[in-house]
Amino acid sequence: MDMIKEAFSKIKEDIQSLKNEILQLKLQISQQTDKQTYNQTNPTDIPTQISQQTDKQTYNQTNPTDILPVEHLYNQNSNSSTGNKGVPTNQQTNKLTNRQTYNIIQNTTNSEFKQANDILASLDNLKKGIRLKFKRLTTQEMLVFSTLYALEEQNNIEITYRTLAGQIGLSESSMRDYTNKLIKKGIPIEKIRKNNKTIVLKISQTLKNIATLATIQTLREI
Repeated sequence: MDMIKEAFSKIKEDIQSLKNEILQLKLQISQQTDKQTYNQTNPTDIPTQISQQTDKQTYNQTNPTDILPVEHLYNQNSNSSTGNKGVPTNQQTNKLTNRQTYNIIQNTTNSEFKQANDILASLDNLKKGIRLKFKRLTTQEMLVFSTLYALEEQNNIEITYRTLAGQIGLSESSMRDYTNKLIKKGIPIEKIRKNNKTIVLKISQTLKNIATLATIQTLREI
């Protein structure tokens, strides 16, 4: 029994000793925490050091007397760049500009040639169409058309069936028949009624803008 009591007594002493050590540790931790809190709320020394460093940096920046470049500064007006190992930049720029100008001129020239070719092809097709229309006309029909075209070019008078009949030497009814045949074959002749009686004949201005009478006669003979 005495041995058991001594063992329990020893355990109690050890427990009490541990409690005392834990209490001391808590006190030390509390002191350290209070010290850190005080330093954070009253940073009197740190701003002084920062201020000294800032003043030193500002002084070095504003008074760089001791810092001298080891190598010579590059010439700002130099015609070469370090990125392309000293190759003159104006030479490359000129080559690029000349190439772009050449491409623009070439593209413009090609466009103009294509446009001219398209116009010529369109004119060729138009001439072919005109030639086919007039080649289908009989000699008498072509005579009526030519007379009407020539009278419009020479005089400023209104041309009627009677006017054509007097020029060709045929009747007015014959002029009416030939004119209708010409219109049916696609020849652009306009008939304008005046005063609900008289019919005035005109060649379409569109045809006049495209071909003269001499051109039409030449195309007909081809």
